[in-house]
Amino acid sequence: MSALKRFFVDKIEDTVSLCGEEFEHAKNVLRLSVGDEVILLDNSGKEYTAVICAVEKKQMLLNIVRAEAGEREPKANVCLLFGYLKNADKNEFIVQKAVELGVSKIGVFSSEFSSAYMNENKLERLNKVSKEAAKQCLRATAPRIEYFSNFESALAYADGYENKLFACEFATESKRDIDTLQGSTAIVIGSEGGFSRAEEEKANALGFASITLGKRILRAETAAVALTSVVMFRLGELK
Repeated sequence: MSALKRFFVDKIEDTVSLCGEEFEHAKNVLRLSVGDEVILLDNSGKEYTAVICAVEKKQMLLNIVRAEAGEREPKANVCLLFGYLKNADKNEFIVQKAVELGVSKIGVFSSEFSSAYMNENKLERLNKVSKEAAKQCLRATAPRIEYFSNFESALAYADGYENKLFACEFATESKRDIDTLQGSTAIVIGSEGGFSRAEEEKANALGFASITLGKRILRAETAAVALTSVVMFRLGELK
């Protein structure tokens, strides 16, 4: 038996309305109808099993039958901050894989060597990718993608994290031993142009430890997924 289809809604009530793109997908693509069971998600970490009780022109009405805590949410608190890339598909790739790996917060920023620009439509698209990835990997929450127009505000977003890792292509050695990593962790990855020396100094001043990802230069999207994977493994999320 296949898993129940999953949908994000804004609010859970006794009778829930499924509308917009989620409604269109449920009705016109999945062909769901009255009596079918689905899972509703409200980003609270809970999963709500619901039964479709009515299908109208622009919405479905569903009754909640039970609520359970999501079993696939990460215990580790990891934040990924990455420089916005020129290729839209690569940005979506990073978001998708970060959600699958269990990242709790995702931020996108512009920095000194960035050559791509964010707009409202692009940000909306990244948040849609986050939701689709969460549904695919059976998470109960979809991290909201935040955008920071400057590097300093992105670094401030990681305030309070126990570990702060700054991936830097010109670092000659890692200032933090990832093998002994424990606790909440923030990861910073640059865009195609990497970081400037001044940006590294700013990050170091805010408690970020510069780390190297080896002797080969990695593409930005490779670095983001590779470092996130290593961190999630060390924090026990891939065991």
